Amino acid sequence: MKAVAYFRNLPIDDPESLVDVQLPDPQPGPRDLLVEVRAVSVNPVDTKIRGGVAPEPGQPKVIGWDAAGVVRAAGAGVTLFRPGDKVWYAGSLTRAGTNSELHVVDERIVGRMPVSLDFAHAAALPLTTITAWELLFDRLRVPEGAGPAGRSLLVIGAAGGVGSILVQLARQLTGLTVIGTASRPETAKWVSELGAHHVIDHTKPLAEELARIGVGTVDHIASLTHTDAHFPQIVEAIKPQGSVALIDDPSLIDVRQLKRKSVSLHWEFMFTRSMFDTPDQIAQHELLDRAAALIDAGTLRTTLSDHFGKIDAANLKRAHALIESGRARGKIVLEGF
Repeated sequence: MKAVAYFRNLPIDDPESLVDVQLPDPQPGPRDLLVEVRAVSVNPVDTKIRGGVAPEPGQPKVIGWDAAGVVRAAGAGVTLFRPGDKVWYAGSLTRAGTNSELHVVDERIVGRMPVSLDFAHAAALPLTTITAWELLFDRLRVPEGAGPAGRSLLVIGAAGGVGSILVQLARQLTGLTVIGTASRPETAKWVSELGAHHVIDHTKPLAEELARIGVGTVDHIASLTHTDAHFPQIVEAIKPQGSVALIDDPSLIDVRQLKRKSVSLHWEFMFTRSMFDTPDQIAQHELLDRAAALIDAGTLRTTLSDHFGKIDAANLKRAHALIESGRARGKIVLEGF
């Protein structure tokens, strides 16, 4: 099968940073699906793994953690899917990635693809949807529905992949006042169109920006990027007994600053369930199915912003470079081999 891989950790502008390879077809285990990959999207985790996780000596490492495709075969213990089903999922860090014609994945972290989307628009969503869903409902423990009046969520980095779906989930499924941050006119417009009640500029002090829209402090903060740079402002902007959730890897933050406000701090890492084979892995199957229904009902929309063409090393290098520039909006998708 065709695949895109790397043999060494190299800067993305190096010709060998990602290369086209031919690999043996993978074989599914008892609870696995063998999926014919039709489209993939690219996430910051792709660039981090490519730059920092070395392959086995002399062996190609295939990355990629978003896919939409068709089930070609199923393991003997599979009960949720059958060959021919259209599926979407975000895979596991402990297994080979999705930048390949065929991919093996545990059925418990796979959902049925929305019928209203094509493969490219579907591939934009799984990883970020799982991350945003778990962050909002499992980590911050925001209840679905109207909830208590007057509660608020600040999303730092709302125009990125996770932010783009988190804004929608919070606006459509909760009673929170949703405040997103963006730093450019085009990204501010994007966040507003996704449903944010307010959009503020994260290049300016957050407390001042919140005051500008008539908000003092907020109940919840989702910090999706550059948390170390924003942390002093997060401490100032969060309400006493509020909650903060992170998805990035800040180099150094002094969490003791949250103590006097009794603020809870959470990390969200959507690979935890598959990495540790937790008993509740199937929750990701269930939430992907729920998200598909919400998309088909018109409640949520895809976050695809750029289609970079077929799945090959040259196009994936372009996608990695854009993500590393920090100027990506929504999701970058590639389709077909």
